[in-house]
Amino acid sequence: MPVRTPNRAAKKVAVTSGSRPAPVPPASWLDTRAAGVLAHVSSLPGAYGIGNLGRGARAFVDFLADARVRYWQICPIGPTGYGDSPYQLFSASAGNPYFIDLGELVGAGLLSDDELAPLRRLPAGRVDYGWLYADFWRVLTRAADRFITAGTDRLEGLGSFRAFQREHAEWLEPYTDFMALKGHFGGWPWPSWPEPFARWTPRLRATLPDSVRLESERHAFYQYVFFGQWEQLRSYARERGVGIIGDVPIFVALDSADTWRNREVFRLDARGNPLAVAGVPPDYFSALGQLWGNPLYDWNHLRKTGYAWWLGRLRAAFGLYDVIRLDHFRGFDTFWEIPAGAPDARTGCWQPGPGLEFFDAVRAALPEARIIAEDLGYIGPDVVKLRRDAGLPGMKILQFAYGHDANNANLPHYYPPDSVAYTGTHDNITARGWLESLQPPYDAKIAEYFQLDSSKSAWPVIRAALATTSRLAVIPVQDLLDLPADATLNRPGTTDGNWQWRFTDDQLTALRQGRVETLRHWVQLYDRTGERPVRDYSEPPENGTTDH
Repeated sequence: MPVRTPNRAAKKVAVTSGSRPAPVPPASWLDTRAAGVLAHVSSLPGAYGIGNLGRGARAFVDFLADARVRYWQICPIGPTGYGDSPYQLFSASAGNPYFIDLGELVGAGLLSDDELAPLRRLPAGRVDYGWLYADFWRVLTRAADRFITAGTDRLEGLGSFRAFQREHAEWLEPYTDFMALKGHFGGWPWPSWPEPFARWTPRLRATLPDSVRLESERHAFYQYVFFGQWEQLRSYARERGVGIIGDVPIFVALDSADTWRNREVFRLDARGNPLAVAGVPPDYFSALGQLWGNPLYDWNHLRKTGYAWWLGRLRAAFGLYDVIRLDHFRGFDTFWEIPAGAPDARTGCWQPGPGLEFFDAVRAALPEARIIAEDLGYIGPDVVKLRRDAGLPGMKILQFAYGHDANNANLPHYYPPDSVAYTGTHDNITARGWLESLQPPYDAKIAEYFQLDSSKSAWPVIRAALATTSRLAVIPVQDLLDLPADATLNRPGTTDGNWQWRFTDDQLTALRQGRVETLRHWVQLYDRTGERPVRDYSEPPENGTTDH
């Protein structure tokens, strides 16, 4: 897909009743109707215990292209920490080595087929993170050591290793040193490391033991392979007309290279422990709220620096993705501050975020940025105003159609065009699971609304999402597969069993054979090919004739 240039109008002003004109919000980049599918990389088919960037990913892209789906949405692709959540990463800039296609390293002579046998025995329908951890790193370390020992500078198709290190040195060196030291200190979080190592400086690398420097070089190799394979996959998707929507969490993990290197950006004490942490109050997902534990930003410091750290983070994200979904958008208006050490999120309070000034800085630095605001939850008028003033489309969830708020704002007939419609997200139960769990009186209302005719299939809900006035509609792959609740990827507020679900080659083949024509027909029927900008006026037919 040739990536469309956003239709950005020149900045205008509108006259108000006062003496000074008020700025008109910028035009949204979302000016065509298109469809997308949500599937995290970990969920893809693959032979080595977890989805990867190789053959299974390309087969999935082929399915999207055949259905004329224009976007593939994924969760964050960084290296995961505790709980294997892609929203708790060791780095906001690095890639997850688990996603490397190890088969390509066999072809490069760095691994043998026999060495991959333990990984091939892992389940195909879910990720067993315990066994994956035990077997994957042993194999990948062998490949790294063989590459380093050989003294070569490149793998075929991936470019120069040394050039990669120089190009990405700003984040790569702190990240690889962080990971190497973390292994050296038994996996403990960096605030517990000995003082000389608990703060990154450009001079730290020269003081590292030889074993730590070797481990740092291994992690640099992992990133070299990951980024090389990612660029190959992204180029393949672009050639097939598929753009990638990536996810940028608002917060980063405390135990990450980001906080270790940039302590001044966060509200930490002298030893690096958080003064307060992030989360959300009690809501639809949890009566105790959600205690995320991420450190909070020092927005005063960020404002004084022109939001330089954040702009660098977003610039790097747009180097990976065509569009980003900015997670927890409401935190830029007000965020939930929880005292450090609190047992749950109920004792938190709302604090003001940076507001429109932040998005003005983003627009000035990245004028072509295409951002979706994740504005879910109980959102008041101030958050809606901030999103509109920033010129960003928000999100609508069909599963929230009834019973979640007095205004029923998630009923499809209320959706504004400048929005993204979902049957559900990675945090929702599958659409079939949702339909099967409904109780009176909502079960009858929803059956009538979506014309289910006693069916519990997700496909009437999928059609409703595609038919909405939202200019982008995104469907989780579990819903395309019409799977029950046990295919849910993540259950917020819980810690067991999340991020494990995968689909198989056979399921993808069955989807392509049984459903691609229906999906392609609906994409065309509801003008979701993404080929024409939406206009607010009528035009004569393309053949030049008119009916009177």
